[in-house]
Amino acid sequence: MHDHPDHPDHAISDVLDRLESTLHEGKVSVGEIMQHLGPRSFPALILLPVLVSASPASAVPGVTAAAALIVAVVTVQMLVGRRCAWLPQFLARRTIAADKLGQGVRWLRKPVGWVERFIRPRFTAVFHRPLLYLPLLVILAIACVMPFMEVVPMSGSIASVAIALFAAGLLTRDGALVLLGLAVVGALGWVIARWAM
Repeated sequence: MHDHPDHPDHAISDVLDRLESTLHEGKVSVGEIMQHLGPRSFPALILLPVLVSASPASAVPGVTAAAALIVAVVTVQMLVGRRCAWLPQFLARRTIAADKLGQGVRWLRKPVGWVERFIRPRFTAVFHRPLLYLPLLVILAIACVMPFMEVVPMSGSIASVAIALFAAGLLTRDGALVLLGLAVVGALGWVIARWAM
């Protein structure tokens, strides 16, 4: 079900490389990006949309909502044990300007490179069922409410960071990232609770 790269410490950069290889003149579709990542690369298919939504490319209207929907659809498929990811045509046909996406990829290179210095396989028990269901259910819950978080300052960005940590942990087999993601979810709950008061 999962795509485990030979060099997990550079797995996130590999995802950015594959994304960059899809870029061409004009617009690039979600379906094209998925084809380059590979339909079995579930963690990458979850990670990439939230990385894009956390980059300057998120300024494009609809990007955050589309990212959340893609994450939700892919996560549900992981939960039910599908071997290959599938996206409905209305999502696969969605496009974004290649230059905006390229700008987002370039912006992400530096923080991703810094994070990868600390990544290594550890606490791998969290990647086996039934423990695996916990981060997947949290990802799904966050993705379902992400489009509505714009009314709470900072909450959308914190949500993207949480999902990115979970997905990066799944991609690199680094359970520490999953645990850190849970801590970020706690911070997200605190921000929302403070706003509600």
